Amino acid sequence: MSATIKPFTDEFEEYGRDESRASGEASSISFPTTEDEVRAILETLHAERVPVTVQGARTGLAAGAVPHGGHILNTSRMNRYLGLRRDEQGQFLLRVEPGVVLSELRKQLSKKVLPTAGWDQASLEAYEEFQESPEQFFPTDPTEASACLGGMAACNASGARSYAYGPMRPHITGLHVALADGDLLELQRGEAFAQGRHLSLVTAEGHTFELDLPDYTMPKTKNASGYFVADDMDAIDLFIGACGTLGVITELEIALQAAPSVVWGVSCFFDSEDKAVSFTDSLRPVLSHAAAIEYFDAGALDILRRQREQSTAFASLPALDKEAKVCVYVELDCDDEAQATEELYHLGWVLEFAGGRDDATWVARTEVDRECQRFFRHAVPESVNMLIDERRRTDPTITKLGSDMSVPNARLADVVALYRRTLAESGLESAAWGHIGNNHLHVNILPRDAQDYRRGGELFAQWASEVTAMGGAVSAEHGVGKIKAGFLETMYGHEAMVESARLKLQLDPAGQLGRGNLFTEKLLDELVQKGGA
Repeated sequence: MSATIKPFTDEFEEYGRDESRASGEASSISFPTTEDEVRAILETLHAERVPVTVQGARTGLAAGAVPHGGHILNTSRMNRYLGLRRDEQGQFLLRVEPGVVLSELRKQLSKKVLPTAGWDQASLEAYEEFQESPEQFFPTDPTEASACLGGMAACNASGARSYAYGPMRPHITGLHVALADGDLLELQRGEAFAQGRHLSLVTAEGHTFELDLPDYTMPKTKNASGYFVADDMDAIDLFIGACGTLGVITELEIALQAAPSVVWGVSCFFDSEDKAVSFTDSLRPVLSHAAAIEYFDAGALDILRRQREQSTAFASLPALDKEAKVCVYVELDCDDEAQATEELYHLGWVLEFAGGRDDATWVARTEVDRECQRFFRHAVPESVNMLIDERRRTDPTITKLGSDMSVPNARLADVVALYRRTLAESGLESAAWGHIGNNHLHVNILPRDAQDYRRGGELFAQWASEVTAMGGAVSAEHGVGKIKAGFLETMYGHEAMVESARLKLQLDPAGQLGRGNLFTEKLLDELVQKGGA
């Protein structure tokens, strides 16, 4: 098995970084293609106490896949579809390896064609039923569709449609997790539960773990910050969102859903941010079939205007009225056109009440029109990344600074006011977009030089503290990784980080997996030296 562990030479340079633009170092790398290979690699590295960073497609924005020395275990070549079944409610449950890419899964589901090589008879019978049933889809939708399912589970990814469907967690019904020593946990939702904050787990090799879970309380808002813990929780939920620090996901079982029959997109423009916030607050209790409620602020729309003028690649973007200062996009997932029409009527009533304009609203009822809206929405982050890459040619030390914080519904106006006030005081350039329906905006600071970059980091630290005081989360969907480890301590406190690190060391005694993710290596090493105490 050691033959599959290769020295980390220049040919693997790209695997030292992810979409966060952060980079790291490693001494070796592997590309396993099966669960058994993962287990053998881990067993070999465990004997030598080599740090291990787990990677998938490296689309993460929190540097969770960026190595801090040691070995890179990249699961992108584990991309087989393993089987299919139906549960008692008739829902289709699909087993896949962690390297299956979201965009490929979507294509397979839309065509009703899945790769069935090696499937058992029961799976093949379920597949026949799948082909005869209404179209199925997987609702978790991070902006980057080239993400792989293992990575999405590792950070509990979500995306625009999480307003209706929630994050990745509730759509995962089974996991295989290889531990640091190569032993295996086989977890099925509904089978193993904590007793209060104590959790017993038995591995495939018969080893029993008695785990003490941290006692912090998670905020009641969209949240991908730290280990998921709750009284009497399902064991599987501990490993979803763990940022590769507790084990390596080698298999997932995901729940599919019937695709909505009618999907309409509505882009609503306003001449002020206050009106957009009021519109969102008023809209949430009125709509029953909103899958997504998204936002683009003035900075984001101005970037799109410039791109449309300056780049032929963006020439197909629709022209924006000068009065359009901000935009709220609503996606409606409905059973039929009558239901969608009724929802649109309710939306129009709230729009008028909030001070919006019917004649400045785009309604997309066809796939062609929706594709235009999709291009509009995805052009914003793409344009910002292009802008920052251009500035990095002058100063390579800067990167985009993107927030990922959320607050409870009642604090939406407060957090928007916080962002506006502090950005104005700082004089920093910014653009904000994201999931306003979940009170979760990605405020992106666009540094022009190293001084801007430093001040932006300080501002984010301030926001982390104030968002925590509002009952919010410092990471709503990107995970914590390495970039936001300090914010996690701000959110839960130092003692909670100690408890979390102790939990990790119960499963990973040498602290090998995902070093630098969630908590500092210094804290981890101190506890390792004390025997995990």
